[in-house]
Amino acid sequence: MTRKRRSLNAPLKAKVALAAVRGDKTLSQLASQHGVHGNQVSAWKRKLLSEAVELFAAGRKRTKKEEVSEDELYEQIGRLKMELEWLKKKLPDSTEQKRCLVDAGHAKISVRRQCDLLDLSRSSYYYKKAKASLDDLRLMRLIDEQYMRTPFFGSRQMAVWLSRQTEQRVNRKCMQRLMRIMGIEAIYPKPRTTRRHPAHQVFPYLLRNLEITRKDQVWSTDITYVPLSA
Repeated sequence: MTRKRRSLNAPLKAKVALAAVRGDKTLSQLASQHGVHGNQVSAWKRKLLSEAVELFAAGRKRTKKEEVSEDELYEQIGRLKMELEWLKKKLPDSTEQKRCLVDAGHAKISVRRQCDLLDLSRSSYYYKKAKASLDDLRLMRLIDEQYMRTPFFGSRQMAVWLSRQTEQRVNRKCMQRLMRIMGIEAIYPKPRTTRRHPAHQVFPYLLRNLEITRKDQVWSTDITYVPLSA
C-alpha cells in the first residue's frame, strides 16, 4: 500500500517554526511531535528568520499590485476633488434653494457634512423666520395707505408722518426694515438719468476742427473772414 501524502497548512508551519525559534524543544522533539522530518523543521525556522528581517526592514519595497492600487486611489481622490469644486460653482446662490437640497434623513451623510458640501452654514439651515408682530402689521398697513397717496415719501418722511399719526416716536430704522419687507421705496430722480441710450443716433459737431481767426477784436467762425471795413 502506498502512503498518502500529508498536506501541511500555513498556520501549522508557522507554529512549528516559532517553537523552533524559542528553543524550548529540540528539532527532533518538534519533528516527532508534529509528525514531520527534522530537516523540514530546520528549513521552516530558517525561512521564518530570513523573512522576519525583510518584514521589519525600513523602506520595504511594495509589490507592483500595491503600487497600482495606490495610484488608482490618488487618481480617484483627485477626480473627486475636481468634481466637488465644479459642483460647488454650479450650486444656486440662494440660501433657500440650498436648504431644500439638504436631506436630513440620510443614513450615511450627516447634516453637517451636507452643509459643508453645499457651502451652507448650519445656522442658515436651521434658521426659521419669525412671524411679524401685530404692531408691525398695523404699521405696514398705515405705510401702505400713505405710500399710495405720497409715493415720494422716504423712510425719514414716513417716520415723521407715522409719529404724528400714532402719537408715538417711530424709529427711522424700523421704517427702513418695514419698507424693505414690503418691497417699496421712495420714487425720486435717480442719478445719471441723462445718459443717452446706446441706440440713439449721435450727430457730429461740425465746428470741432474749425480754426477761429481773430482780427480787429472780432471773433469769426467762418472759414473766410471778410473785414468789417469792406
